[in-house]
Amino acid sequence: MTQEDDLDLSRAPLLAHLVELRKRLLQCLLVFSFVFVVCYLLAEPIYNFLMQPLVDVFGEKAGRRMIYTGLHEAFLTHLKLAFFAALFLTLPLILIQLWRFIAPGLYRHEQRWVSTLFALTPILFFAGAALAYYVVFPLAWDFFLSFETGVEQTSIPVELEARVSEYLGLVIRLILAFGLSFELPVVLLLLARVGMVNSRVLATNRRYAVVAVFAVAALITPPDLISQIALGTPVLILYESSIWLIWLTERQALKEQASAG
Repeated sequence: MTQEDDLDLSRAPLLAHLVELRKRLLQCLLVFSFVFVVCYLLAEPIYNFLMQPLVDVFGEKAGRRMIYTGLHEAFLTHLKLAFFAALFLTLPLILIQLWRFIAPGLYRHEQRWVSTLFALTPILFFAGAALAYYVVFPLAWDFFLSFETGVEQTSIPVELEARVSEYLGLVIRLILAFGLSFELPVVLLLLARVGMVNSRVLATNRRYAVVAVFAVAALITPPDLISQIALGTPVLILYESSIWLIWLTERQALKEQASAG
């Protein structure tokens, strides 16, 4: 067999993988496009769902409204909302397609380990998003609305008239921030798997992790302690849980090495 034949054989598996990757990406794109269209048609119910925490804080007060100041603002907001909802709903499918693409190249024990991480990814993301929606939003909105004043406090009442795009942009940013922050265990487990960190390093640098977590929380959340504590505290709990999980995997690896030896 000549060198050119070897080169052709090496190219064949690469082309097959690229074709398969292209096929799976097209499937994800088609499903995402379909879900995007459906979410755009259902933009009003999605909008009402995201508005509900603010409506609950407002209560039964009359005269409350949301505004937009540009002719195209409401339309672009609906597009952004549909895109976000479609990405949120198709995330599990994207992860499944990614798993099916890389699984054939892994050993059996690696498949079990990676499949666990892929299963944890959407669960943790949805848990973070749920924490933002059901816990952080009511507390944060109530805090911000406490700065409204009536005629008895000031000569001119100060009331909120939020723009639709600004409110939904803040909601989407917080949901993504909480969802992605909850992926910390997955990231740490991957780093531990490739040997970049271990349980002892993470435990030793715990104090720096606390500072880093709350610094990031201060950057990506509104400027109130409620949101920052609500994000930082569960992330630190996940950090401690990651140390414990990594320690278990290290212990299991040592047992397997001992039995093999």
